[in-house]
Amino acid sequence: MHVMKENLIHRAIDVLDANFQEGGFTIPSKGLYPFQWKWDSGFIAVGLAHYNTDHAKKEIETLLNAQWDNGFIPHIVFHTDDDSYFPGHDFHRSDLHPLSSKRYKSTGMTQPPVTGFVLQDMLRIVDDKEDMLGFIKGQIDKVYDNHVYFYENRDPQNEGLVYIYHNWESGTDNSPVWDDIWDTMNPPEYTFERKDTTHVDASERPSKREYDHYLYIIDIAKQNNYDDAKIAELSPFLVQDPLFNAMLIKSNQALIELYEMIGGNDDKITYLKKNQERSITAFNQKLWDTELGAYVHYDLRNNTPIRHVSSSSFSPLFAAIPSKERAEVLVNTMMERFGGDDKYLCASFDPTDDRFNPRKYWRGPVWINMNWMLYRGLRQYGYTDIAERVKNDSIELVERDGFFEYFDCRKDTGDETRKGYGGDNFSWSAALVIDLLKN
Repeated sequence: MHVMKENLIHRAIDVLDANFQEGGFTIPSKGLYPFQWKWDSGFIAVGLAHYNTDHAKKEIETLLNAQWDNGFIPHIVFHTDDDSYFPGHDFHRSDLHPLSSKRYKSTGMTQPPVTGFVLQDMLRIVDDKEDMLGFIKGQIDKVYDNHVYFYENRDPQNEGLVYIYHNWESGTDNSPVWDDIWDTMNPPEYTFERKDTTHVDASERPSKREYDHYLYIIDIAKQNNYDDAKIAELSPFLVQDPLFNAMLIKSNQALIELYEMIGGNDDKITYLKKNQERSITAFNQKLWDTELGAYVHYDLRNNTPIRHVSSSSFSPLFAAIPSKERAEVLVNTMMERFGGDDKYLCASFDPTDDRFNPRKYWRGPVWINMNWMLYRGLRQYGYTDIAERVKNDSIELVERDGFFEYFDCRKDTGDETRKGYGGDNFSWSAALVIDLLKN
């Protein structure tokens, strides 16, 4: 077992080193994703911290350097001109926003705010705590400003829950959760050349019609120069996402604890604690679905809950949001729907639902980043056996299917030569396997 573990760690390190770029950031996967992604960079930094502190620090520093003047951090930073990805910077036009970065081209949307808890994880991992704390001191205010941005600009009803205006902001790009919203929309047919399907089998990617919806939402944001108030008023997609808000809450807690270590930031700690309390209360009141026994998304545009169970439903465990009693209900829901003996934990969408697809992106496959969070959340609540299963399932999938972007949750797919899906040599899969194995 030990030799195998060491071997897997070495292979994971090779993946990360090969994907690290001269500009001081790591691409998620060669060909498919040639730029820097916000939440990817966070997870990647966790893996890098185990063996290359300089690269880990550079990863976060480079991401935060692309922050806008209003605290916003974009979901893709286009460090290079590379036309192998659509839609590129020329479609997104971040320059339309008056406060966007003048140094970097980017998108005008964001991704789950993982950076706060990532800074804390980096401190947990490294041997030289003093050096890392020095680095954190130099970066933490940027992450704080990002949280202030969310609370001041993404919470129109002042509830303590922030909205996303695009499915790409959720991180779970084509989840079946969004199908209900697509039913309320009828975007025009766009003419464009897909780049992703030249790298990956089209059956594993979103459809052309789904892309029409994605581009249409961006067009509405662009017409309004990415103004948050206008987007809140006009975007057909306006959602309070349990994963996104759980990441904000987890990162709030990390910032509070880091600022307490650093000392002298009482005003910031007070602001974070006040919002933290509001967020957790609203999260438990508004996003909990008693009948389903799970947290769900809320469609703010159409004022209705989106009643589906997905891996995002379980992310609140990682952020210590549910009570002990509610956590038990949540774990039971997960095991009943997702935990069959014929399946690996944890599918990204409810395997008992008609919309479930074990091959297609966020419509059913297993994702290592979600499992990594779930593993830690389960342990926090004392579910050590199920946590171990999540960890072992993750390792087994990577060992057998390769360092891919996502994996079939079925133990038997009927395929003798099975491999993972999506991008190969995928950075966060490699990074988080390192962290799982070294813990």
